[in-house]
Amino acid sequence: MSPFRPHPLWDVHRLPRADGRVFLVTGGNAGIGYFVAEQLSTTGATVVLGSRSPERAEAAMSAIRVRVPGARVHTMRLDLADLSSLRASVDALEVSHIDAVVHNAGVALDDPPRRETVDGNEIMFGTNHLGHFALTHWLMPLLSAAPTARVVTMGSFAAKSERLDLDDLQSRRDYRPKRTYGRSKLAQMHFGLELDRRLRAVGSTVTSVVVHPGGALDALTPSRPPAIRARPLGARLRGAPAAVLLQGKHAGAWPAVRAVLDPAVLGGQLWTPRVLGLRGRPRLETVWRHLTDASVAARLWDACRDLTGIDAVVAGGTAGQGTAVPGAAEATRGGARGGHAEAPTT
Repeated sequence: MSPFRPHPLWDVHRLPRADGRVFLVTGGNAGIGYFVAEQLSTTGATVVLGSRSPERAEAAMSAIRVRVPGARVHTMRLDLADLSSLRASVDALEVSHIDAVVHNAGVALDDPPRRETVDGNEIMFGTNHLGHFALTHWLMPLLSAAPTARVVTMGSFAAKSERLDLDDLQSRRDYRPKRTYGRSKLAQMHFGLELDRRLRAVGSTVTSVVVHPGGALDALTPSRPPAIRARPLGARLRGAPAAVLLQGKHAGAWPAVRAVLDPAVLGGQLWTPRVLGLRGRPRLETVWRHLTDASVAARLWDACRDLTGIDAVVAGGTAGQGTAVPGAAEATRGGARGGHAEAPTT
């Protein structure tokens, strides 16, 4: 069946109900991740904000509850730059299943010097890609426990012009921050597509979808105090002409939200903004040609397995035996019903 069959109209402002479902958004305390979490909260689902900063997570939770009265939103301490911490973070979630995880959190650096995580990985590759690769392993028991779970990986338009150097994934030989960022996002997108292939091969009910937010500017983004403060008037005015081709981070969240909620979305697909891949409502896009190279994705997977010591598809951990997320256990019993300069987040 062609993946480009007609899809029903999707209204980004009238989302379907998702009562009883549980969604995890990494980096849900700021930027696009915040708006993914806010929009998912309007559906009645339980939404967990993964953040390495408890203070920023609390601020985001407060902002969502102001916008969405009665929102079932909670926080999870999550440091993707510390691989050894991820199992404990997942074990601290006392839920019976997770219906979707949005791999959104990331680091973007504009200037040298090259920095590393506590594990010795280049910080953008290590956080944006390796952290999510390892997190998927520890989440797999919870995802597999859901009737039909999804892994939604947030890529980037910046990855469209990049190619991976499989012999220098850590950018040790030639470090250029913007290129390293783009390649870390390209690695995520390869991962999301390869993950779906491997899940299908083992007959899993979990599917994997790749999205990107287009060009999402802070200057075009609405404020959500105390989590997201209004930009100065001058910055908003300077950003106004960019609205012809770009958008705010609230709109950059739309492809990920649709990938989580729309039953018509299939594993292995790429969802992006409608207008030139930069702005507008979410649409199904042809997977970019360089992302279709399964041999590159397989070599990347093997390298990541060596670097992390685990395999993302092999279920790991004893998730669900830790501290309760208030209200999350009750939600799962309801069952599943359908530091850088101003630049576009892409």
